[in-house]
Amino acid sequence: MKLSELMTQVPFSSKQAYNDVTIHKLEMDSRLVEKGTLFFCIKGYTVDGHDFAEKAVEQGAVAIVAERPISVNVPVILVNDTKRMMAKLATYFYGNPTSKLHLIGVTGTNGKTSVTHIIEQIMKDVGQKTGLIGTMYTKVGENKYETKNTTPESIVLQQRFKQMVDENVNSVMMEVSSHALHLGRVRGCDFNVAVFTNLSPDHLDYHGTMDAYLHAKGLLFAQLGNTYNGKAAVLNADDPVVAALNSMTTADVITYGIKNKADVFADDIMMTSGGTSFVLHAFDETVNVNMKLIGKFSVYNTLAAITAALVSGVDLRDAVRSVEKVEGVDGRFETIDEGQPFTVLVDYAHTPDSLENVLKTVNDFAKNKITVIVGCGGDRDRTKRPVMAKIAVEHADQAIFTSDNPRSEDPYAIIEDMKEGVSEGSYIVELDRERAIHSAIKHASPNDIIIIAGKGHETYQILREKTIHFDDREVARRAIRERLKSC
Repeated sequence: MKLSELMTQVPFSSKQAYNDVTIHKLEMDSRLVEKGTLFFCIKGYTVDGHDFAEKAVEQGAVAIVAERPISVNVPVILVNDTKRMMAKLATYFYGNPTSKLHLIGVTGTNGKTSVTHIIEQIMKDVGQKTGLIGTMYTKVGENKYETKNTTPESIVLQQRFKQMVDENVNSVMMEVSSHALHLGRVRGCDFNVAVFTNLSPDHLDYHGTMDAYLHAKGLLFAQLGNTYNGKAAVLNADDPVVAALNSMTTADVITYGIKNKADVFADDIMMTSGGTSFVLHAFDETVNVNMKLIGKFSVYNTLAAITAALVSGVDLRDAVRSVEKVEGVDGRFETIDEGQPFTVLVDYAHTPDSLENVLKTVNDFAKNKITVIVGCGGDRDRTKRPVMAKIAVEHADQAIFTSDNPRSEDPYAIIEDMKEGVSEGSYIVELDRERAIHSAIKHASPNDIIIIAGKGHETYQILREKTIHFDDREVARRAIRERLKSC
């Protein structure tokens, strides 16, 4: 694409010809610049892209988008906000791909991964070729690609959407994080449906206040558009912020829930260690649901997914048939079974609300002692650490505090923060996460339940000076096998 054509999307820009250079690639990382690249100077938390403009030109950048004048021998397009312009130009450069897709965005503190995967299953079962973007990976059809962020930067995002269009994908499910919304990564995305799961304290190290956190979430619903374009906002009627989100969107609002009045709701909920059943009411239809997923939080996730499918044109009974065969998502209430006489569960629960949900669910069917292994991430919201510890102690028979991605922080300091929420003697500290898991499994009795919380699907541990391979599921399996061999 000619630079002069791309510049038609920059309001109030100079009408100079820019030597009519051809743009082959858009990039914000100077290390990835090639010949024919349009380079965006982005101010980050630790580095400023403006400082790498000369390097980008040396590597082949033919034009620069910046927020301040830069002395280089290629055209420099000055804008007020390079991130905002990057999203706009990426959308145009890749042919506005989301306008050709049915895009469902899911946001909320907890449940985003589960909800997107349940919707994906429903859409696949009704004959759609699907795409998925989220915490665990990006999927185009059945092909998986690694992702660095829950919601990628706008250039990567639009590139992937273009690939999906080229590969005849119909429906795309995307986790939309509050960071991505606040930083403008999804500007230019044409969402058809936006889903809200819940809001509880998290990421306050970034957003500062719950009001700011809510505002970031609300941006997804604000960008849906109006009621005349077929867009829908799917909201959790049981969450206290539902009224605020309702006021932020002009799209049609459809609600789901359990406690409060909703368009789609569940009652007569029955939970066992093998699954959950309930009666589903959707507008004027009623159907029984018997699913393999466990817990009230899973009912909420399923209601969100089914409601999103219904507003996307899926028949209710087709949606129910799909959710009934869903066995779970990696690292979300995942059972580690090596034939041992006790239960080991790995879950991504890393917020107070999600940890409490998991522990309350386990308490509903526990026959013996519950042990929870839990830590808190370094360089993240410190205020939730004592809260997490208190929940662990109150809802489990034994709480083991350990490390969970301490990053640049001293693991001992993180544990000290956690200990502020509980009394001495109500917990065990084992900083080495592997030893903590081995210890819990070594001392487990028949019918005990061990919950390894916080990392879920993650396959790494981030330490001060390095990132090492670490998978709770692998460690747990090794520990169980060692335990069985010793018996």
